[in-house]
Amino acid sequence: MSNQIQPIFILPEGTQRTQGRNAQRLNIEAAKLVADQVRSTLGPKGMDKMIVDSLGDVTITNDGVTILEEMNIEHPAAKMIVEIAKTQESEVGDGTTTAVILAGELLKNAEGLLEQNIHPTVIARGYRLAAQKAIELLNAIGEEVSLKNKDLLKNIATTAMTGKGAEAQRESLADKIVQAVIETAEEYEGKTLVNLENIKIEKKAGGSIEDTELIKGIVLDKERVHGAMPKRIENAKIALLDTAIEIKDTETDAKISITDPSQMQAFLDQEERMLRKMVDKIIQSGANVVLCQKGIDDMAQHFLAKQGIYACRRVKKSDMDSLALATGGSVTSTLEDLTPQILGKAALVEEQKVGDEQMTFVRGCKNPKAVTILIHGGTSHIVDEVKRAVDDAVGDLRATLSVGKVVAGGGSPEMEVSKGLKKYANSLEGKEQLAVQAFAHAMEVVPRTLAESAGLDPIDTLAELKSSHDKGQTWAGIDVFSGKVKDMWKEKVLEPLKVKTQAVKAASEVAVMILRIDDVIAGSSKGMPQGPPPGMGGMPDMGM
Repeated sequence: MSNQIQPIFILPEGTQRTQGRNAQRLNIEAAKLVADQVRSTLGPKGMDKMIVDSLGDVTITNDGVTILEEMNIEHPAAKMIVEIAKTQESEVGDGTTTAVILAGELLKNAEGLLEQNIHPTVIARGYRLAAQKAIELLNAIGEEVSLKNKDLLKNIATTAMTGKGAEAQRESLADKIVQAVIETAEEYEGKTLVNLENIKIEKKAGGSIEDTELIKGIVLDKERVHGAMPKRIENAKIALLDTAIEIKDTETDAKISITDPSQMQAFLDQEERMLRKMVDKIIQSGANVVLCQKGIDDMAQHFLAKQGIYACRRVKKSDMDSLALATGGSVTSTLEDLTPQILGKAALVEEQKVGDEQMTFVRGCKNPKAVTILIHGGTSHIVDEVKRAVDDAVGDLRATLSVGKVVAGGGSPEMEVSKGLKKYANSLEGKEQLAVQAFAHAMEVVPRTLAESAGLDPIDTLAELKSSHDKGQTWAGIDVFSGKVKDMWKEKVLEPLKVKTQAVKAASEVAVMILRIDDVIAGSSKGMPQGPPPGMGGMPDMGM
């Protein structure tokens, strides 16, 4: 018996393992590749990507999160970068590309520090300190804004749509978006809250982008239930019903025995009387429009049509809630409770053909807390991209009002933060100082990318920007259209403070998380572990 020591297998066969510097290098490489994918889309001069999925469906966009979601990324570290784009989208609705390229740059700069043998936990600590300081600096330079500053809000919406598919019509769209936000915003404990569910964004291919309209009310993708009903009703009094205008079926299995034809007739007459009674209740309440969440019997449709009442059935619950907010009515579950007091009111309810679909428009609500933006465009691709631009603009306004602060764009806040962080780094002792400096340089990726996408020399432009900020010009940024460094506040390029703070938080957290990984264990592709049980000393003849 030889004294050969048997190897110990603790992982199933086929498991791949990458350790130490190698693991970090590969993870950082993957994260950098993701950042490079979306980098060219940043800013007004950003380019678009065309993504064709396995079914041949085409998406054309320069929205960071849309690109990353459509790309089906597999690598685990790269997936973590996609997650920050999703978080940025759900938290703010804009700034996804900024968050992703900042994370990529933080990791790229960390790589240089790792090569100088600085331990990843030291870099992580430095990055955390820097992120905290960056958010303090951003909060300090943010300017206050509220619902009263209509012009500022319009500039924010316009900035959000610049460089997107809606750019040509951004002025008229911005007016409608600001109006929608002002209509639906609510003051609560000193904060201005905008519930995105109360701003319904519908899209229809047909017409052009300038046909996009803000409807003070709701658009339903429903048609009237009966051809004899009027197509439009002015001065509408709307009954919102969460109950079926039908005869209820019995809950249990029941048989009705009919022995002669007259009983059958009596049975049908009784059904008709019950339906007529239901319709009478609606008429007595004074309603001339019925929007029902459930079904409406054919006979009841006929009775309603005879009375000149407009009705839709099977309206979605979310739409019913929006209708209640828009028209000031209440949704009722029983016809007994239907009184004139709980009816909603609108100036006009009409059926209109949009594209090839009939839709019901509830317009002219007096003080609507829910509104609809109906987007038109030449093709479905254009409409989709305009919708993404409008979503970004609405998200930006919500983020602005929830925090109540705004900063200028064009890379100016990033340069200001970078300047502040370099100063802060000098006050630190130890190797964290190098990590904070690396963070400060990473912040410059935004102005650098803006310069690159505008065809400017990034080195010259950054040098000019730095000297402007050193002279105390807080809002000096890159005007990509003229290629010059200008005061971005005067140029009316404004962004919500929350876009910047959220991007810094998300990017620094994910960079720290990826840096702390020193071992990647990828499971066996065969699915079933082979060889000896985990933890056992493997014998050479046991299939290993």
